[in-house]
Parts: sequence; C-alpha cells; structure tokens
Amino acid sequence: MAPDSENVRKIVEIVTREVLLALAEDEQRHQHVHGESCAEECADGVCVKTCFDRVGRVISAGAERITSSLGGIPHDPSVAGMIDHTLLKPDATPDQVAQLCYEARKFNFASVCVNPSYVKLCADLLKGSPVKVCTVIGFPLGASAPDVKMFETETALREGATEIDMVINIGALKGRDYTLVARDIAGVVHVAHEAGALVKVIIETALLNEEEKITACLLAKEAGADYVKTSTGFSGGGATVADIALMRRVVGPEMGVKASGGVKDYADAKSLMDAGATRIGASAGVKIVAGEKEMATTRVQAVKMLEPAKAY
Repeated sequence: MAPDSENVRKIVEIVTREVLLALAEDEQRHQHVHGESCAEECADGVCVKTCFDRVGRVISAGAERITSSLGGIPHDPSVAGMIDHTLLKPDATPDQVAQLCYEARKFNFASVCVNPSYVKLCADLLKGSPVKVCTVIGFPLGASAPDVKMFETETALREGATEIDMVINIGALKGRDYTLVARDIAGVVHVAHEAGALVKVIIETALLNEEEKITACLLAKEAGADYVKTSTGFSGGGATVADIALMRRVVGPEMGVKASGGVKDYADAKSLMDAGATRIGASAGVKIVAGEKEMATTRVQAVKMLEPAKAY
C-alpha cells in the first residue's frame, strides 16, 4: 500500500522548513563566527557534539553514550559488529556469495549486503546465525518508480532480507521534486517496517551539494527511515569524514548513519566511526577486522613495554 499523500505533504513541508532554517543558521555563522564554535544536542541518553570553523563548515561531529533506538550509537563496539559485509559487483557468483556468508559468520559481521537475486541464498546459508541479510533496492541509480521499489522490497523481504538499503531518486532531489523523493522513501519504509525490517536510505553524497545532502537526510528522517547512508560506491565517490559529520549533525543522535564506499582498512573505518558513523558498508570487512586486532595487539605490547620491571 502506498504511503498516505497527506503524510507525504507534511514531510515535504517539514523538511523544506528545516532546510531553510539550517541554511539560515549556516549563513549566520558565516557572518558572525570568528573562530571555532561547538553545539551539542542530546536525546535519549546520547549527545551529539558538533564543531564548526569560522565560516560555519562542520569540522567535527561525534556521539557519546548509548541509545536504545534503531541504528543508534553502540557502546564501545567491536568494529565487526558494525560492518555490513558487502558484495554488490554485477559479476558476483554464487560461490563468492557463499564465501561472503562464511566470512560473515566467522567474524560476526552485522550483515551481508548483496543484490536482491542472492537474498534467498544468503538467508539459507545464514539461518540460525545472528548475521542479518541486507539487500539493495533501486540500486545503483535510484531512478526506479516508487511502486517498483516497493515491489522490490516486498520480494526481498519475502525471500529473507531483514535490512533494506534503498537509493533515493537522485534526479528528483536535485530537481527539487521533494514530494516524489518523500513518497519514494516513505513507500519503502512502510513496506519494510510492516515486516520488522530496517531501512537505510542511500543519498549518494558524491552527487550532491551541501543543501541537497541536508535535504536528503531530513527527508529520510521524516519518512521514518532507520539510517542514512552515504553512497552506492558506483557514482565516483564514497564516504568521507566531512559527509559523515554533516549527516550526523543533521539527523541527530537518534538515527543511524552508514558510511559506505571506499572504506578499505581499519584506519578508514575508525575515522568514519569517530565522525559519527554507526555502520560501515565495505567489501574489505575481513581486512578491517584484522587491522583492528593488529592495533589492539600493538597497544598491549606498548603497555607491557611501559610496565616497570618486576623485582626478584
């Protein structure tokens, strides 16, 4: 069932107002702030602190403490539990997908993220495991009609998906057709939430200016999505610390932020998590986990070297 048109209209009105307010605040900071300034927003036990430079650009953002809401900030998490282990190449084979699932079980990743045709295979291979099955909708262009995205979502859920990463209609957003974008997101959210599944909204940051990023995040938030996500990885750019910081500031502490595209090692993942990401989408999940373990081992060795020698 399509989302109620009155609700969509309200979403668009709210988002338009919020975008105008956000842009006005940025302009005011540009005119009056002569050094770094910070603001803090708190909700449900989580605070997001955001700092701006003298021209109002976000220079850092991050969350502290824990929230119980979907997609919220985990408390001292292992990086593995924040990774969507991803294989979205058009030439991915069933054997490669099976290997992906094996690695996800072994390292306790949050999910595997695959194209819709492999959802059933992954659901079968991961049965009895805490690892979720994530799939992509309207991928990678986002240009499918809203009804098509809803049908795709229904099919994926029926075959065993429990997390949905949908691509917004990027052209509609850039053309300021916010009603279409809101209906697009709300339709998928409605179908997914009816089945108890999470929705992550891919806004494709590499193709957007700052105003469009703010608008996309607010549309996703008002439509009830659980996460906003940076990228498909197919449009010439991936996750950046600056984009994660901006997205975290816009959606606040209660909503998930997923960094995806170009996350190649633990250092990349850590910098994005420090900026406010609560999920990492990467095909390099095994390498990222190995990097975390190596870093932990190095710390332990450094501490031991600093310990005073025992007297005998």
